[in-house]
Amino acid sequence: MSTPSLTDLPIRRLTLRDLAACADLSEDRGWPREEHKWGFLLTSGKGYGIDDPDGGLVSACVVTEYGPQDRPDLGAIGMVLVAERHARRGIGRRLMRHVIAAMSTTPLTLHATPNGRPLYEELGFKVTGRAEMVRGHFTASGYEPAVVTRAATAEDLTAILRLDAEVFGADRTHIVTRLPAFADQLRVAEENGRIIGYAGAWPNMDNHVVGPLIARDTETAKALIASLAAHTDLKLRTDIDVRHEELLTWVKERGLASVAFNSVMTSGISELPGDWSRRFAPVTVAAG
Repeated sequence: MSTPSLTDLPIRRLTLRDLAACADLSEDRGWPREEHKWGFLLTSGKGYGIDDPDGGLVSACVVTEYGPQDRPDLGAIGMVLVAERHARRGIGRRLMRHVIAAMSTTPLTLHATPNGRPLYEELGFKVTGRAEMVRGHFTASGYEPAVVTRAATAEDLTAILRLDAEVFGADRTHIVTRLPAFADQLRVAEENGRIIGYAGAWPNMDNHVVGPLIARDTETAKALIASLAAHTDLKLRTDIDVRHEELLTWVKERGLASVAFNSVMTSGISELPGDWSRRFAPVTVAAG
């Protein structure tokens, strides 16, 4: 029996049962396995993949939808991967075209590496922003926060959801309500009893990734990062919108170094919804 052509292999929805195969695919491409993140994305979003007849996955990606379930306001595409043995054969393009068709008229966004950007431009995505990944051990020496922060509680959830929807520009209740289980820390910034920012720190290999980071202003963002750093011995990693120059300068002065730049790209909209001035970092670049 002949082996089916890669172009004939069906694209199917992925589930949590595919977690190990997704992690294997990440490892195959030289990425960390990131099983914790894959589990989060597969339960909060929609995974798509192509099975390899010889075992494992040929390709995979995840789409996270925001807004009403029957008519999303925005879809974020992430974790687009093709196994090394099948690379440069148009498989990633085929999977992306399938996802774009499945999302119909829903506006889309993604974070693109320099290598991935040409494909996404070919598919109609345009660069609308940039994010800088920074990583390192945060040093708080001499820093006195101007804003009060504390650990979030269950009673804060309503206020966090209201603030998040206002800043993000779409409802992401299904993401925010999963953060207490996904993140090792979830903290809020408060002023006169009102929540003016919040941030999470979730485990990823030997880092704690800071995200989401929503804050009224830069000083609030600084206080939240410092409070998260004070409760971990791991290196911090985060992806900050490059328009937040003051925050980027500050974290670099305190031990975090630039790792990479990603292009923020959109299709169907000229820019992301919400208020970028209060949106400092995503939950993860894979989910927008």
